[in-house]
Amino acid sequence: MPVKPISKMGNLQLAEPSLPITQFATKELYQLIKNMRDTMKLEDGIGLAAPQIGYNKRIIMFGYEEGEQDPTGQSIPFTILINPVIEVLDKTLVNGWEACISVPELCGLVPRYKKIKYSGFDPEGKPISAIAEDYYARILQHETDHLDGILYPQRIKDMRYFGFQDQIIERIRAKKEVIHD
Repeated sequence: MPVKPISKMGNLQLAEPSLPITQFATKELYQLIKNMRDTMKLEDGIGLAAPQIGYNKRIIMFGYEEGEQDPTGQSIPFTILINPVIEVLDKTLVNGWEACISVPELCGLVPRYKKIKYSGFDPEGKPISAIAEDYYARILQHETDHLDGILYPQRIKDMRYFGFQDQIIERIRAKKEVIHD
């Protein structure tokens, strides 16, 4: 299992834009994808971008089974997306809590577009295109941000809604939280 260490906030490589993949179906590409998948599985993640394991390449992967992560109980099919492009279909911004394995133990309230269309390629170079809404759209935007050198804390509008996960969960459970869009 070729698991790679996770780059964490502060690592300058995470702040650099990633380079597009120009050759598909190569041994090197398949090895990178395997490394990403093994690492994502070990970290129990729902998404991962290549820069998070030290490769500034435009590759993301995401997905999970029904009820595992999505607050609505839906599933997202596991997808490997190379050179992703996002088109906003609904400019409504929706606040939602996000966390990241590159920003451990913290979470924040991040505005994201409600509905997007994404496109890109699979590892063999075949086009992929789909529409994503709500939590699904949030995951795609979060992972694609990594490819542009952006971490979710840079998107937070009100730093009162950024902190350690245990503290945020305590606030929410105590209903001391009023969230305004």
